[in-house]
Amino acid sequence: MKLTTTAFADTGAVPVEFAFGRIDPAAHVALSQNLNPDLAWSDAPSGTRSFAIICHDPDVPSRGDDVNQEGRTVPASLPRVDFFHWVLIDLPASVTSIARGAHSSGVTARGKAGPAAPGGGRHGVNDYTGWFSGDKEMAGAYHGYDGPCPPWNDTIPHRYVFTVYALDVPSLDVSQRFTGQDARKAMQGHILGQASVTGRYTLNPAVAL
Repeated sequence: MKLTTTAFADTGAVPVEFAFGRIDPAAHVALSQNLNPDLAWSDAPSGTRSFAIICHDPDVPSRGDDVNQEGRTVPASLPRVDFFHWVLIDLPASVTSIARGAHSSGVTARGKAGPAAPGGGRHGVNDYTGWFSGDKEMAGAYHGYDGPCPPWNDTIPHRYVFTVYALDVPSLDVSQRFTGQDARKAMQGHILGQASVTGRYTLNPAVAL
C-alpha cells in the first residue's frame, strides 16, 4: 500500500495550519488553524472491506512534571508514550482519499461531535479528551482530528505518524465511544495491509526540525 499527502513531505515539518497549537512569542502557544491534512492511499490488498486511519505521536512525555513549566525543559532522555490525534474507522473500501480540512477546521472547545464522520466512517475520541479533562473551559469528548500541540519546552521535535489500515471486515467491534487503543485492539487479526507518512513539529523555538 501507499499513503501520500500534499500537506508535508514524509519525515518533513508539519506546516502550522495543520497544528492545534502554534508558537506565540508572548504566551508560548496559541491556537492554530487545526486543519486535517489531505490523505490519499492506493494499492489496497484484495479482500479489503474497510479502511481505518490513525494519527499518533509516539514522543509524548511519560511524566508531566516539567511539561510547559517556566524555567524547566522536558529532557530528551525521558521515556515517551503514544498520544492519539486522530482515530477514524469503518471507512468504506470505495473511499481512497480525504480532503484537506474535511474532518477538522479550527479548534472546537469541548471537542467536535462524533462518532459519525464524513465519508461514512466513525470517529473515535483522541487523547485531548484526557488532556483537557480537568479544564472547565475545554473539557469534553474530542472526536476526530486535532493536530499537534507538543510541550513548548520539550527538547525534541515530535513525530506525527499517519497510518492507513486495510481491513478484512466492514466494521470494527468497538463501543460507541472508542479510543485509539480500542481501535488498535479491534484491528488485530484483520489487517491486510498498511502504509504510513510521518511529519515533525515543535513549539520550542530552540528546537530545529
